Amino acid sequence: MPNSQATVQWSSRLAFTLAAIGCSVGLGNLWRFSAEAGSNGGGAFIAVYLACVVFIGIPTIMAEFLIGRAGKASSSINSSNDLADRSRVSRFWSLGAWAGTISAFLIVSFYAVVAAWVLAYIPRFLSGAFDGQTPTQIAEQFDALVVSPLTLLPWFLLFSGLVIWLVARGVNRGIELASKVLMPAFFLLLVLLAAYSVVSGWSSGGTSDAINFLFNPDFSKITGKVAVSALGQAFFSIGLGMAMMIAYGSYLPKNISIPQSAFIIGLADTAVALIAGLAIFPIVFRYGLDFSAGAGLFFQTLPTALIASPGGNLVGAAFFCMAFFAALTTGVALLEPAVAHASEQLKISKAKAALGCGAMMVLVGFGSLYSLTFLDFLDTGLTAPILLPFSALMVVVFVGWRLDRSIIDAELSERDRGLGNFLLVMIRYVAPIMITIILIAGIRDKYFPTLFA
Repeated sequence: MPNSQATVQWSSRLAFTLAAIGCSVGLGNLWRFSAEAGSNGGGAFIAVYLACVVFIGIPTIMAEFLIGRAGKASSSINSSNDLADRSRVSRFWSLGAWAGTISAFLIVSFYAVVAAWVLAYIPRFLSGAFDGQTPTQIAEQFDALVVSPLTLLPWFLLFSGLVIWLVARGVNRGIELASKVLMPAFFLLLVLLAAYSVVSGWSSGGTSDAINFLFNPDFSKITGKVAVSALGQAFFSIGLGMAMMIAYGSYLPKNISIPQSAFIIGLADTAVALIAGLAIFPIVFRYGLDFSAGAGLFFQTLPTALIASPGGNLVGAAFFCMAFFAALTTGVALLEPAVAHASEQLKISKAKAALGCGAMMVLVGFGSLYSLTFLDFLDTGLTAPILLPFSALMVVVFVGWRLDRSIIDAELSERDRGLGNFLLVMIRYVAPIMITIILIAGIRDKYFPTLFA
């Protein structure tokens, strides 16, 4: 029988919180945040980013949790259909869940390739493969790696196998297991690496430069471009529009506050991004690295700095272990919506659904493994500019304007009314406008870059 909301729930508030944070915290917190902050004014960008998290990100998390818990299914799509029927509106509104489920599936297929890059770097650091290498030689190692599918294949299959295995084990024995083990390890490594980076960069001035850059905003640098970039980073960092929060919300017990959970997860994700900045920016300033290089910073220039530091091989291996932990918890969350839907629709066990969806994930992932052009299309050509913001837009409009208010009220306790009503105002009036901006800006930047230039 398919897993359902009535029989499967998180075992505790802590288990749910760790799983949901693991769902949102991923590689984007580690390199995309640093690249965006570095390219858009540092502290000024972060100030706008924090406002976007509070007024758009957290309300959208709450909207997704509401659909998940109020719906009578573990499938995001079936939950949306159920709520549409109970609200006496068209099932057209389940398009948001459909887009999110498809997006999550496509993303995990190429996310497994990026995770393979991360995994491949751990033994390279431990074996001393970067010792004595010039920055150009280290950069060339990455260039050679990404165009070598056979070298990456074992790491790709290892990551994919772990994701499939954990999802197949179900909520309590799989997703919770990964979250309870990996998230504390991730946070420990992140804090230790941030402390190492801050201390090692103190004498050179890299730490003071980094702190000033991150936490001393120059508000004159806030422009329309900076605001849109901050809004987009808040959106993608938290993991909105991927149906993950809807799926995780479907296993949420009634005694756990949805508004409070949304705040905790949104702020925890932001804290991870800021601590990651403290782990990366002192090194960036100390060695004069290009912090706008994105994945290039992560895989090409940062290893050069790490290997030059005391204990560089161990520090580098720990850094990429941390990235792997973040990637694995996110990968599990990305596959879950498709598996939950297949389990319910086909009336098969979670394990069989995970094996079937996982096999398709691997097949689609082979395309990204063998073609960076295909990976880039799925990432920057389809999911990021179109499917994710479309999914989130449908979700917030549905919850804000079409979902029966009695259904919402039933999910909010008396102590949640004040916070819940504030977030509902954001869901109804603010989030749709901001997400529409992301959707239009993403399509324009990708397909019509000269429009309104």
